[in-house]
Amino acid sequence: MEETVKKKAGRKTIDWVLVFIIVVLVLFGFLMVYSSSYPDGYYKFGGDPFYFLKKQVVAAIIGFIGMFFFAKIPYKLYAKFSKIIMLLSVGFALLTVVLGFASNGAQRWIQIGGMTLQPSEIIKIGGVLYMSDYFTKHRKNIGSFTAGFIQSMIFIGLFCLLIAVQDDLSTAVILGGTLIVMFFCAGARISHLFMLILIAVAGIIVLIAMQPYRITRIIAFFDPFKYPKKEGFQIIQSLYALGTGGLFGMGIGKSRQKFFYLPEAYNDFIFSIIGEELGFIGCVFVILGFVIFAWRGLRISMNTTDFFGSQVALGLTTLVLIQFLIHVAVATSSMPPTGRALPFISAGGSSLTFLLCSMGILLNISKYSNTYRN
Repeated sequence: MEETVKKKAGRKTIDWVLVFIIVVLVLFGFLMVYSSSYPDGYYKFGGDPFYFLKKQVVAAIIGFIGMFFFAKIPYKLYAKFSKIIMLLSVGFALLTVVLGFASNGAQRWIQIGGMTLQPSEIIKIGGVLYMSDYFTKHRKNIGSFTAGFIQSMIFIGLFCLLIAVQDDLSTAVILGGTLIVMFFCAGARISHLFMLILIAVAGIIVLIAMQPYRITRIIAFFDPFKYPKKEGFQIIQSLYALGTGGLFGMGIGKSRQKFFYLPEAYNDFIFSIIGEELGFIGCVFVILGFVIFAWRGLRISMNTTDFFGSQVALGLTTLVLIQFLIHVAVATSSMPPTGRALPFISAGGSSLTFLLCSMGILLNISKYSNTYRN
């Protein structure tokens, strides 16, 4: 009996609980993308209410194929190609600056073979993989000011800069926050970590000051009802949606704010539509879904057999969680509005595809986790 248990425990199987929660979130995303986007699809895209849903389904299919493909690739290979990953990240950032096209005032997209691609999604994953290898190789010196703090800050700053040059401050903040968490868990001193946070905050303030529209967003955030038709419009409509939903919501498909009151209802503010249609209960279930995701992801990180795998699992999990927290914070007016999709759920082709591919890496790491899964 004991030998049978040991054999089961030793089998290299992926974390199927994590797979289940990812699939549930994506399928729930299909429902909410259709519900929140059919007015835009019908009136703006030739009378096709399924316009955004079809794109989401295609992105998910490609993403799931990528997820199970990357789940087969041994994660330790990424450490061997860390320099190539760095060069690719720099290359994609430069490609965006040279060949990228603007949308909603930001030059964040490139077009390859008729497909629209957001390179920052690749750079985020590349940053996690490269810094995981870096922290692993320099783990003994991580507590040193020169060899640990200064050098780590240079690389963290570089990856954030690669995204910031695309005028994508929110993604730079997400990646920066993730890399700081990884740096802390790699063994950084509290004093160094505090210093790094101060530098990061100073950098964010400078980047905000460089763009007037970011300053007006901050001002409107403190009193959105003072600017009901301009900067405060999104926040007010989001609060109306959440407030209207109450405890149980108005019902699937019955949102009013998606009828051109709430901009990007199927993307940046889909959590508000969830609150309006499914109420507080629906929002709690979504939050519980991400809590389960966090539990499985961090569990994999803590039980992985090597430090590199632990760092990668931590980074990929933290990327999702920080983006989730920012999306919910914006929807509930807990922070100034910024364009962030709700992971797995919001409409977005390249973001969903690359997110699912990154989950394949996390699932491969789960095979080597020292935990018994019955």
